[in-house]
Amino acid sequence: METILNIPGHIALSQVDVWFQDEARIGQQNTTTRLWAKKGSRPRVVRQQQFEYAYVFGAVCPANGNTEALITPWVDKGTMHQHLKLISQATPPDRHAVVIMDGAGWHSKDLDDEFDNLTMIKLPPYSPELNPVEQVWGWMRQRHLANRCFANYEDIVEQCSQAWNSFISDTDTVKNLCNRSWINLTR
Repeated sequence: METILNIPGHIALSQVDVWFQDEARIGQQNTTTRLWAKKGSRPRVVRQQQFEYAYVFGAVCPANGNTEALITPWVDKGTMHQHLKLISQATPPDRHAVVIMDGAGWHSKDLDDEFDNLTMIKLPPYSPELNPVEQVWGWMRQRHLANRCFANYEDIVEQCSQAWNSFISDTDTVKNLCNRSWINLTR
């Protein structure tokens, strides 16, 4: 209902693309995960103690498989505005983007005022299970970023870029991982 109330009245629901947006921190104190090893052995995984991080702003439109991402050294309202600008530019002129996100402090409601083709909707607090992009971060970590050491910030950015590009290289993976039956507005 909130989606319909926030979309301009002249936009038909068949012209609305639902995007999911989130941020993830990737860094030197990285995720460790299980790995295959010979039975009876105890492989060691190095866990770094440094504190360099990069933040990946990611957005996915499961209906068509479109994605947008931004990798930055920090999170703030200005960076969020740049990410929304990318989503707005990726939305065709005859369509409207509804961007569903969590309630992070930098997701202020006035950010979408500048965009005629974009509306923000915040998820209820403490409900990450409603945002499919959370699964994207798990997919990236499990397949590309876990059990790894990063030399510096540039290395973190490079590895995050490769992981994101691997994820978006298969549109079917994007759609299958992020699609939810409840986002279909035209049933």
